[in-house]
Amino acid sequence: RLYVFTQQSAFFVIRSKRNMDYSRQPYQAVDKSTGLRSDQKITLQGVKTSRQYPEALRRITYRDAETQKRFAFLTNNWTLPALTIARLYKCRWQVELFFKWIKQHLRIKAFYGTSRNAVKTQVWIAISVYVLVAIVKKELKLERSLYEILQILSVALFEKTPIFEALSSKNYTNQNLASPNQLSLFDL
Repeated sequence: RLYVFTQQSAFFVIRSKRNMDYSRQPYQAVDKSTGLRSDQKITLQGVKTSRQYPEALRRITYRDAETQKRFAFLTNNWTLPALTIARLYKCRWQVELFFKWIKQHLRIKAFYGTSRNAVKTQVWIAISVYVLVAIVKKELKLERSLYEILQILSVALFEKTPIFEALSSKNYTNQNLASPNQLSLFDL
């Protein structure tokens, strides 16, 4: 699949697998004070991998100063400096973390449409709701978490309790029961 990018004149930056079989040659010297450890030209040696990607690749190893972890990146870009390649991957990782945050906080369980416009619209609506709830939380100086507020709002929309009352009291109970003989789900 990666070779398709090369054939279409696009470049990629990915993490290298630890057990990858390859032969290497030095490509460029690196400044180790920047965190770079090596910049190599490699050729894949595995039977299947050498057929899937027959051209040479660039392998860059980098040690992150914050986490002290060592990373190995593969790319088909021979023009960008090695440090730029490492930073590109770090930016790519921030995008991955953003999508993880979207899944956790915006609670999009399923998309209602499959077109690009439908997906974008649903994501923007979810972001808008999240931002509006964050503004309400700040303006009303609520102590509840955004998750709790969203949960309360999803239930309180179908009740006659004022939203401010539902959000402000910790032990919220509905005093406006339609009938005194009506059982309450929360008093069980």
